[in-house]
Amino acid sequence: MIPNTGKLAGCTLFITGASRGIGKAIALKAAKDGANIVIAAKTVQPHPKLPGTIYTAAQEVEQVGGKALACVVDIRDERQVEAAVQKAVEKFGGIDILVNNASAINLTGTLDTPMKKVDLMLGINLRGTYMTSKLVIPHLLKAPSPHILNLSPPLNLNPVWFKNHTAYTMAKYGMSMCVLGMAEEFRGQIAVNALWPKTAIQTAAMDMLGGDGVGKQCRKVDIMADAAYAVLSRPKDFTGHFLVDEDVLRERGVCDLDRYAVQPGHPLLPDFFLDEAPDVLVQQMEQHGATLTFKAPSSSAAPPSGEPIENTFEVIRGVLSEDVVKSTQAVYQFDLSGEHGGVWFLDLKSGSGDAGRGQPATKADVVMTMDSGDFSKMFAGKLKPTIAFMSGKLRIKGDMTLALKLEKMMSRMNKSKL
Repeated sequence: MIPNTGKLAGCTLFITGASRGIGKAIALKAAKDGANIVIAAKTVQPHPKLPGTIYTAAQEVEQVGGKALACVVDIRDERQVEAAVQKAVEKFGGIDILVNNASAINLTGTLDTPMKKVDLMLGINLRGTYMTSKLVIPHLLKAPSPHILNLSPPLNLNPVWFKNHTAYTMAKYGMSMCVLGMAEEFRGQIAVNALWPKTAIQTAAMDMLGGDGVGKQCRKVDIMADAAYAVLSRPKDFTGHFLVDEDVLRERGVCDLDRYAVQPGHPLLPDFFLDEAPDVLVQQMEQHGATLTFKAPSSSAAPPSGEPIENTFEVIRGVLSEDVVKSTQAVYQFDLSGEHGGVWFLDLKSGSGDAGRGQPATKADVVMTMDSGDFSKMFAGKLKPTIAFMSGKLRIKGDMTLALKLEKMMSRMNKSKL
């Protein structure tokens, strides 16, 4: 890990979304130098499913040696951002660093993304980043070594990163375009860079998207905190770069990245938007055993020989129960293509559940479209639905939360067959 050098002592960092996750980790890393941290986030009252508030984050900052200012900020609200910036200047005398960390995510296709979600992602990721930068820049221009750091990816225009979640990609790339433009606009005055993780990072958002067991395939937030610290310690002429966390650390001489893993030695889940195509990344993960987050059934649980999809559904019907139905409460439809194409359903909403060929008796809550071969792998525990979705092998229409519930049900199903 990168040791603290005191480089950020006395500097004031304005960090959006700093009440938890990567934003808080960056705040705590800087606070150990004796930095002033402005925690600009929405969470005031404890959330039943998400850790931390702006006040608990402020306490942690002060416990490690920093000074904190907790500000209630929805970065879509110009007045709230303006007020927080003014409070920061009044309390600390200026702002040296802006970290645009706040972000919203919704991984659905065009027809399945409500405009409310589109507005949320564009409002936070793109407009919020642009507006917060605009309001902080006048103060950064007065600082001796000012920085803007956006937590956003390189601008990879490969269509595979657009086709399954166009709205999210547009919103996230909006943050990166702010880097591209502002770095040139303020060259020589403010360093403007982007930082993105090479692998998935264990945060509340990743736990929500990845379901049970995803943490094993993640790195801890510390890797992003250390990489951010390294970038923010550079002079202001280091600007216009789209950086990846592990590259930054290797440049600083950090060779043992396994120390950042949630479970050292376990294969890691690649993050979105980097150079290699999703299907290539999935193949690499399968070769290294990463899909074993779901344990595959033993030979005794394997479907008998014959029509593979029907055999898979025989296994599914054998593990249905009222408990599984009660914990899932959804109806799924599978539109399968390829050698064993057809329409199948899984009712986990009524009675003890049901599964079979054809349309469900009631409208499906979630429709999954994929190749029949990948479907068999998925229900055998050999292909994680999250990975199938990331790689474009699986398209989901409907509530993503219910899709994740199916993933959890499959995990329990496979474990019960061991």
